[in-house]
Amino acid sequence: MAGGVAKNDQRRLAEISGLETDRALLGRSSTAERVADILRDRIMEGYFPPGVRLSEESIGGALGVSRNTLREAFRLLTHERLLVHQLNRGVFVRMVTVEDLDDIYRVRTLVECAAVRGLGEGPYDEGTVLAVDAIEAAVRAGETASGNRSWQDLSTANIRFHQAIVALAGSPRTDELMRGVLAELRLVFHVMDDPRRFHAPYLTRNRQIVEALQAGDAVAAERLLLSYLEDSRSQLSGAYAQRIAEG
Repeated sequence: MAGGVAKNDQRRLAEISGLETDRALLGRSSTAERVADILRDRIMEGYFPPGVRLSEESIGGALGVSRNTLREAFRLLTHERLLVHQLNRGVFVRMVTVEDLDDIYRVRTLVECAAVRGLGEGPYDEGTVLAVDAIEAAVRAGETASGNRSWQDLSTANIRFHQAIVALAGSPRTDELMRGVLAELRLVFHVMDDPRRFHAPYLTRNRQIVEALQAGDAVAAERLLLSYLEDSRSQLSGAYAQRIAEG
C-alpha cells in the first residue's frame, strides 16, 4: 500500500495545485466550514486517496487561507472520520475499516430508501420532478463515462447518483449527512482501485431506478434500490476485507 502511495505523489501534487481554482468558492468571508466543504468534495471526487498526508502549507497556499482556518477545517473533517491526526506526523486521509464499511451501508440503506419511500405515488410536484431530473443526469453521466472507458469519472457519477437520490428528501441536513458518508465510501473505492468492476455492473440498475421514479412508481424504485444496496454491500465488503487483510 505504501508503494502505491509513493507512486502517485506527483499526481497528488498536481491535484493540490488544482485547489487554486476552488479559491473563488470561498468568497471574501472564507471560513473553516467552506474550506472543509471543498476538501470533502475533493475527497469524494477521488483526488485525495487514503493514507496521503495533507500539507498545511500546500493546501493553505492554494486556497489562500490561514493556517488556523485550515486546521479548523481539518478538525471538522476529522470529526467526520475522513481525516486522522497522527501525533508529530500531521494530518492524513483516513483508511476506512471493514466495520466502517458495513456501517456506511446501514446508513445508506436507511437514508436512501427512506428518501424514495417518502415520495409516495406519482404524479410528483415540480420540485420532485427536478430532483428526478438530477438523478437522470447522473445516470447519463455514468453511461457516458462508461462509453468513454473513463472509470474514475464513472465512480464520481455513481456517487452523484446517490447524492441525487438522497436529495429527493428535500432535507439540507440529510444532504449534509450523506456528503460525509459518501466521501467515506469513496475512500473505500480508492483502496479497491478498480472502479470498473464495482460500478459498471450497476449502471443498468441505476437506469432502472430512475425509470421507475419517472413513472411515478416509488414502491418499485425503493425495491430496486434496496436490492442494489444489498448486492453492492455484499460484493464490496468481501473484496475490501480481503484487500485489507493482504495489507
